[in-house]
Parts: sequence; C-alpha cells; structure tokens
Amino acid sequence: MKKLIALAAASLLLAGGATRAQSPNDAQIAFIVVTANQVDIDAGKLAESKASSADVKAFGKQMVTDHSGVNKQAVALVTRLKVTPEDNATAKSLKSGGAENVARLEKLSGAAFDRAYVDHEVVYHEQVLEALDKTLIPNAQNAELKALLVAVRPAFVAHLDHARHIQTSLKKG
Repeated sequence: MKKLIALAAASLLLAGGATRAQSPNDAQIAFIVVTANQVDIDAGKLAESKASSADVKAFGKQMVTDHSGVNKQAVALVTRLKVTPEDNATAKSLKSGGAENVARLEKLSGAAFDRAYVDHEVVYHEQVLEALDKTLIPNAQNAELKALLVAVRPAFVAHLDHARHIQTSLKKG
C-alpha cells in the first residue's frame, strides 16, 4: 500500500516538476486545473458508491461537489476570457495517474478501499497545494485566473485537513 501511495506522490511530483520547468501559460494552467479537479471528481464518485465508511462516502461526495464547482468557475472564466485551455504534459500525467488510481481502487473493498482512497486523497491534496503555491499561482499571468486560484486554495487546505482527520480515524478504528 505504501508503495502505491509513493508511486502516486512521485507521479504528482513529476507533474509539478514538469510544470515548473516549462513555466506554464494561462491556457495550460486552465487545463491543469480542470484536469486536477476531474481526477478528484472521478475518485470521489467511486468513493461515494464503494466506500464502507459513512465518513469516507461523505468525503467522496464533498470532493465531487467542491471540485465540480471549481471546474464550473474555471470553465466560465476561460469562456469569458476567450482562452482555450491547452493540453500539456502535466495535465496528461495527472489524467493518467488519476485513471491508475481509480483502477487500483476499483479492485479494493471495505476498509482496504476506505484507507487507500483517503491515503491517496491526503497525498493528492498535498501535491495540489504544492503545485498551486509553487507553479500555478506564480505563473498565472491573467489577474482573474490568479485570483480564482488564490480564492479556491483554502478549499484545498480544508480538503487536506478533512482527509487527514478521516485518515487518523480510520487508523484508530
């Protein structure tokens, strides 16, 4: 299990590293944001339907709701600004890593699923926050895009704190 989480963390670190090396433009940042949110929406939907813990189910539902909301804001912004989100290596890596995570989670059930999902959510949100702080916010050129990234950051902090809380409760239980 720890090996899988380390692999997920490594793929996100590589994605963040690739982003920093390339200094993404606003169109690429928009695509990264939408992709990162979709990855968490997909995992959250699976948790909603498959988790055995009520807390994990509720957390999955919250991830779907919150990340769908961020995506709606991002899409509305790029539409208004007439910016076409641009696919890039980081977004492709996130999408691939998300698909691998969902495929791995689909093979699990019960408490093993709950722990794996929540463990991944902790790592994922840590890496998303790192990407926001070190890559996405600093490289965003459009003031409205930067403002959106700054505005949604506290929600990602709250998600991380919530996931850590559930992670601790699952270890006790």
